Amino acid sequence: MLFLKQTIYGIILVSLFGLLAACSGGQKQQAQGNTVTSEAAPKQADINKEAKLLIDYLAENGDYVNSREFPSLINAESAFEALGEKTLVVDMRKPEVFKKGHIKGAVNVEMPDLPGYFAEKIKPFEYDKIILACYSGQSSSYATSLLRLMGYGNVYSLRLGMSGWNPKMDNKWAAGISSEYESKLDTTTYEKAPAGDFPKLNTGKTTGAEIFDARIIPLFSDYENATITADTVFAHPEKYYIINYERKDKYDTGHIPGAIRYKPGGTLGIIAEMQTIPADKEIVVYCGTGHNSAFVTAYLRLFGYNAKTLRFGNNSFMHNKMIQDEKTMSWQPYRKTDTKNYPVVK
Repeated sequence: MLFLKQTIYGIILVSLFGLLAACSGGQKQQAQGNTVTSEAAPKQADINKEAKLLIDYLAENGDYVNSREFPSLINAESAFEALGEKTLVVDMRKPEVFKKGHIKGAVNVEMPDLPGYFAEKIKPFEYDKIILACYSGQSSSYATSLLRLMGYGNVYSLRLGMSGWNPKMDNKWAAGISSEYESKLDTTTYEKAPAGDFPKLNTGKTTGAEIFDARIIPLFSDYENATITADTVFAHPEKYYIINYERKDKYDTGHIPGAIRYKPGGTLGIIAEMQTIPADKEIVVYCGTGHNSAFVTAYLRLFGYNAKTLRFGNNSFMHNKMIQDEKTMSWQPYRKTDTKNYPVVK
């Protein structure tokens, strides 16, 4: 009887150890023929003082990146319905392009001039909505992210930009889609980098507000350095720390070689997660369309990361696959029918 009890007890212990090992996240598993590791909560280490002051300041002022308003996008249909006295459209395109056709009532303000325009030319909170429009919706998403962080809570980015407003506009989306790299997609799950420090900001400021002010304005003039193409990334993916900012099932169906998945709504503003983004590497962020990744890139660049958003996202390298799996994966492949026929004026 004693032997039987000891045997049963031993079986229970072995089962418990097996269960703990399976849940620990430290064991490698086999999935679809690839060696993968399960996601484990990253460890938190100390971060430099300026980064800590900045992240605390943003959290105290509303934690926009973890709110329901992030990312702040508006589609063409909703924007068209909202047009009126309480809506301001700010067209960020080049003046010569703006003159060829724009939304009635829109004002032309290029990205570097946006902070001054908001501070000196208008009373932003007199409007229900301020809609930023660009060529494809990606630079306006970047700018919207920065303006929202500055406290302008009524700013939205026009999804697909003017490419989605009227077929007579210069359609950047039609030129941006491609399926060239579908055969190079990777299905291996990659681990996040070990936790480290945030980038050193070196502003010399002593409060979160002062650090924020010193960092935010220059970013409006730096968008050209904040983008990258699929051709560049696929040529040498090993050069970059590539962030796939998508749902897990979308990541699992195929991603850029070496890409690491970061959870939307569970990364930005969370110290332990952001510490796994290397401070000394070039970061590429991508999503389905390039809109969400532009929001993320703006936030990371605020903290000093050398982050770049992939233009047109998955649409720029796996467009056919997005169409084929659209219903099962809820992809958002661009189609010409996504471009509406709303009026423009000269």
